[in-house]
Amino acid sequence: MLKQIEGSLGVAEAVALCRPGVVCAYPISPQTHIVENVGKFVKTGTLKNCDFLNVESEFSAMSVAIGSSVGGARTYTATASQGLLFMAEGIYSASGLGLPIVMTVASRAIGGPINIWNDHSDSLSQRDSGWLQLFCESNQDAVDTHIMAFKIAEKVGLPVMVCMDGFVLTHAFERLDIPDQETVDKFLGEYEPKEYLTPKEPVSIGAMVGPEAFTEVRFLQQRKMAKALKVIEEVTEEYRALTGSKSGGILECYNCENADLKIIIMGSSVGTAKDEIDRLKAEGINVGIISLKSFRPFPYKKLAEAIGDTKQVICLERAFSFGARGIICPEVKRAMEGKNCDIKTVVAGLGGRPIFGTTINGIVKDALAGKFTEEFTWFDIDSNVLNGYTQKSEGVSFPQGPLGQSVLEDSVKG
Repeated sequence: MLKQIEGSLGVAEAVALCRPGVVCAYPISPQTHIVENVGKFVKTGTLKNCDFLNVESEFSAMSVAIGSSVGGARTYTATASQGLLFMAEGIYSASGLGLPIVMTVASRAIGGPINIWNDHSDSLSQRDSGWLQLFCESNQDAVDTHIMAFKIAEKVGLPVMVCMDGFVLTHAFERLDIPDQETVDKFLGEYEPKEYLTPKEPVSIGAMVGPEAFTEVRFLQQRKMAKALKVIEEVTEEYRALTGSKSGGILECYNCENADLKIIIMGSSVGTAKDEIDRLKAEGINVGIISLKSFRPFPYKKLAEAIGDTKQVICLERAFSFGARGIICPEVKRAMEGKNCDIKTVVAGLGGRPIFGTTINGIVKDALAGKFTEEFTWFDIDSNVLNGYTQKSEGVSFPQGPLGQSVLEDSVKG
């Protein structure tokens, strides 16, 4: 059914259609509207046979999620930013125990300083936590991906983060096609937990594992991740056949055939990039966009196929690793190891700084002109803001425009 609604409400409706048995929630912007709406559905009886638990912290939300999943209930929660960090201990426990929890991460910058706007520093900080991480480029993508996430989690036996850009998607109103209950029931089926606590077959879950078996436990967890790539594709194909949706999958290519340059992007900036490269195409500039939807597990083989023989790739990243460089770029380099391909990181859009069509245009034209001479470039630095601090405190000034990593390193040499 087509509805003109807020992205958060669309996700809440999608979650309710999946008939979770337990939803545990603690408010933190920009995910609050999602759990607020799910709570309303429980209170009004729209979502039946579901316990909605208001807890006192995000750590408690994940603790409840672990307990309810171990107890055999289909389980959902949501968080963002500092809330995700507060959950961290439980996040690792959930994946280590193989619990099929689904959690929305309404991606938001991590403080300090406090910033409530969007980038990917929160979700990517948990990239090694053992959760599948699926990124959405639109609210329709988010609606469909949440429904698919429950099936993926339950088939793989690992929890799933569905990452959608905070405010840019969560608070945007647009036309969404929400499937009906019969369709979702047919797709998901009745929940049948594989590993859970029951008096009929008493076992211990989460017990101590020593050196004699811990490596094997991690091997099995990694094996599930390897299986997940195929499961994501199978579930996506099934969902698309049932609903006619074009959402989901591991990655999506746009205008990639014979492209002189390909840009790899995660999240809502994909739409902006598609619109801008359509305009660039009219100028005779052929650029491809690879929308990376599965960051964990990382699709090395599929990404290498998508890049193909393209000699120049830019990873547009909305986070980075302090003391190192990009986060996506090193993975892309592993995928293209041994191939003649120049792969670079361009950081933009941190803390909610908008990525406009002009941003994409500038990145494309600078890349094709050979202006990105280093692996890591800060693209949208405002030197007026930066120099307001560094000139006074250090006597250092930075030029306007993209800044390579060497500029930063040279500026601290005494």
